[in-house]
Amino acid sequence: MLRLKRLGQLASKHIETDYKTLCIGIHYMNTKTGYIEPPSRRTYAIILMLIGSTVISFSGLVIRNIDAADNWQINFYRSLAFGIVISTILLLRYGRSAPQKLKVIGFGGACAAILLAFASISFLQAITNTTVAATTFTLSSIPFLTAALAWFFLGERIGKYTVFTMLAAAFGIALMFIQGLGSGSVYGNFMAFLCAMGFSGYAIIIRHNRGLEMLPTLIFSNLIIMFLALILCRDNMMLSLNDLILCFVLGGLLSATVNTLFVAASKHLLAAELTLFMLLEFTLGPIWVWIFVNEVPTSWTLIGGSVVIIAVLFKSGLEILKGNP
Repeated sequence: MLRLKRLGQLASKHIETDYKTLCIGIHYMNTKTGYIEPPSRRTYAIILMLIGSTVISFSGLVIRNIDAADNWQINFYRSLAFGIVISTILLLRYGRSAPQKLKVIGFGGACAAILLAFASISFLQAITNTTVAATTFTLSSIPFLTAALAWFFLGERIGKYTVFTMLAAAFGIALMFIQGLGSGSVYGNFMAFLCAMGFSGYAIIIRHNRGLEMLPTLIFSNLIIMFLALILCRDNMMLSLNDLILCFVLGGLLSATVNTLFVAASKHLLAAELTLFMLLEFTLGPIWVWIFVNEVPTSWTLIGGSVVIIAVLFKSGLEILKGNP
């Protein structure tokens, strides 16, 4: 009887594995065993990051279509929609026990929320006080900063292919914005660097606490941003219907999607790898504006963007083919 029960368990597990493989539509041949195997957890995480980075890359296109809302108004309503979606996800996942998850994140989660809010606010200051080129190039340092912090605090060491991809992506970003790198204010450039540091610190904490449910950190982060936005523009919170809808799309769809997938992928990818995939946002953004708004990018933007996309997809393909658990 015990043997039959064990066989039943193995059969059930095998059917479940085959179902997951069929659903995702990706499988690979294990060169050691010769068997077709389902995707690894890292493969799933890479796919999540590729999807998330592609989704958030539409944010520039959405912001371009906002008519009159200022930066703090956008941040308030974006954060409001963002918080509603994340709260809904937690309620659907945990039901009545969802409020208890807000306590589980502890001191580390609180620090992560503060760092993410700090990064968002610093980005706002950077983009309004220096050039887009200077801001974007500075933010391309995030994977390098994250790799250094992850090595120091978490003991994570990245492989040579990841280093190659990081260098190639940084080179591509430099090519994209080469014409505007020499301009911009010192204050704006410093804010961009603080944004990079804040997001790198956030990624380190999320990765360190990967065994916990860290989605509540997103709620706390957005509450911080909303509180500051209310202080700074409490007398001017009215928006047109068009701007309000776009702010909700920006927060409730784009930002909520990428941040939820980021937290999920952090359980299986190194901190530096997580932030590396986010560079696709800077690359794909100008392409969507070109397609939908007919704002033609420069030749350098297309060349540099191609370098970034090829480097990231090359890294992703290698990881998927390796199929590491």
